Amino acid sequence: MKKIKIILGIISALILAFFLTGLFVQEVVYTNEVTINKPVNEVFTDFQNVELMKQWMPELKSIDVLEETPEKVGSTYKVVVENQGKLITMTEKVLAYEPNKRLTFYFDAENMLKTDDYVFTSEGNTTKLIQTSTCTSESYVMSCLFPYFKSALRKMSQQYLEQFKSVSEAHN
Repeated sequence: MKKIKIILGIISALILAFFLTGLFVQEVVYTNEVTINKPVNEVFTDFQNVELMKQWMPELKSIDVLEETPEKVGSTYKVVVENQGKLITMTEKVLAYEPNKRLTFYFDAENMLKTDDYVFTSEGNTTKLIQTSTCTSESYVMSCLFPYFKSALRKMSQQYLEQFKSVSEAHN
């Protein structure tokens, strides 16, 4: 009986710690970067090319315009991705657009709200691309989960940047 009480106490403590996480950590922020052997104007153009995007982000199934503004900021898109055989629809909004310098997107994917800020820096004939991502959720349980998956989210974003680098450098 004493062992059962100890086990239940440990389980209760872990559950309590999990739910307290959401009180102390409201968002998860991480940064990734890659250097691409191409001038910044070409990298910036490649980054927005939907056909190339499907090569470096194979889960991407479609991007449809919901509303597009001439200055790009405020434009919204419906993005469909496939995750483990399931189609997920999200809304993407452009928060910042500075040609050859910055792109910022806000994604609403059901319980995950994510902002991706991309900064393009020219370094001669190469370009440094820095991504800063912020993840939050309207769901308290999901917001409790994000801190535990930060390294996996960061690793996945870095993998996409590396794949973009390969595709962009191969594209003329």
